Amino acid sequence: MREIQKIELRQLEISDFKNLTESMKAAYENWSGGWWDEHHIQKLIDIFPEGQLVIVADDEIAGCALSLIVDYDKFGDNHTYAKITGNYTFSTHDPNGDVIYGIEVFIKPDFRGLRLGRRLYDARKELCENLNLEAVVFGGRIPNYHKYSNELTPRQYIDKVKLKELYDPTLTFQLSNDFHVNKVIKGYMPGDDESEDYAVLLEWNNIYYVEQEPQLSDQKTVVRLGLIQWQMRPYNGIDELFEQIEFFVDAVSGYKSDFALFPEFFNAPLMAKYNHLSEAEAIRKLAEFTDEIRERFSKLAISYNVNIITGSMPKMDGPKLYNVGFLCRRDGTFEEYTKMHVTPDEAKYWGLTGGDTIKVYETDCGPIGVLICYDVEFPELPRILANDGMNILFVPFLTDTQNGYSRVRYCARARAIENECYVAIAGSVGNLPKVENMDIQFAQSVVFTPCDFAFPTTGIKAEATPNTEMILVADVDLDLLWTLHNKGAVRNLKDRRTDVYDIRLKKK
Repeated sequence: MREIQKIELRQLEISDFKNLTESMKAAYENWSGGWWDEHHIQKLIDIFPEGQLVIVADDEIAGCALSLIVDYDKFGDNHTYAKITGNYTFSTHDPNGDVIYGIEVFIKPDFRGLRLGRRLYDARKELCENLNLEAVVFGGRIPNYHKYSNELTPRQYIDKVKLKELYDPTLTFQLSNDFHVNKVIKGYMPGDDESEDYAVLLEWNNIYYVEQEPQLSDQKTVVRLGLIQWQMRPYNGIDELFEQIEFFVDAVSGYKSDFALFPEFFNAPLMAKYNHLSEAEAIRKLAEFTDEIRERFSKLAISYNVNIITGSMPKMDGPKLYNVGFLCRRDGTFEEYTKMHVTPDEAKYWGLTGGDTIKVYETDCGPIGVLICYDVEFPELPRILANDGMNILFVPFLTDTQNGYSRVRYCARARAIENECYVAIAGSVGNLPKVENMDIQFAQSVVFTPCDFAFPTTGIKAEATPNTEMILVADVDLDLLWTLHNKGAVRNLKDRRTDVYDIRLKKK
């Protein structure tokens, strides 16, 4: 047993990840399934920081406890680890849920025997009381069961552990910390050979829990989308451009939309002033407006109480030119997204460079993703976003011909089905004289859905009139996605053969 000079129990930070990984590998020496990747830890910290705890002993992570809040009635006692964690995306986390669900507790072997695990469990119980939640629940491993599985059923094994006739390093400890056994689950966490794929569902009840009156949820379940099908026309400067932008923001806000989606390169008319320059020089002049456009959009998002996906626009970063857009939240915060795949024409005429980052954005209407035009034609990107819990994918696009539009449309439609999410696409229409490489546009903005009984049979929630300036307003129900994920006729996300293949981002 190691001597410790200093010990601290605190919230986990992403800067701890390297230290955490070393401890995880030591704790799960015989089982690589216990290791978390950095994007998992970052997601947990983002959505529920107070639920992610570590014990640090002499600057070394000695133990860790990770957890979510869930609406337990949605899962019941017959769940799997994959189901309760949303296939490891943590999309099941619900700040308005009633139970803290423990998804991880471990103590590094060098620090076992010091009752550090008890500290983690006590901190989790205290959090449960402070948040006025009903219980702490988790599926516990029984790592010594493989030694007795030929002679004892799981129930017999558990009974003997309860009576202290047998010792299990996990179950014995949990029973001593006031957790009671609810049931045995088979197939809870495939690959846990030591437990023979069994787990014990354990629960600690908060005796101080006070039932609350039903309250309005902070996160909406029915989300209203406002898509702007933008008419390309000449503008005398940025002020005139924003007169038209504000008109549309005002219109979708008047219908109480939660999101307003603008198209890709909607601000291209401002390049007319630079038509005497080459295409590459003109678009770099257009990039000079980007910071001001973002600032104006942020002000509109606040004043009209709507989250705005600003479409896209050029932006210089050093010598490189990118195609970027912004999520301007109605609380005043914003995030930047970048087009990853540039088309041959964009590279040839404008010298655009593709970005290398992709992420899910948290909003007051749940997690969303944004991909610009050509990016939606690459199925890997939406799948990565879906793995991280995305519910709605927004696709601002710009296409000149119908065949180009068809590529975007049908790829977006496929993404909605295979990723069990909503996909909203919005583009520009009409002609734009005096701007090279931007002569004609074709668009029909659409909101696509998955294809199952709860959704339209065509997978189309609403669509605009082709090639006509207008707004399209449509409601999407996020609860239907949860039902689809778990009870759909087919379950594209759940039925993936991740034992055979996987999609992941390369670390930079």
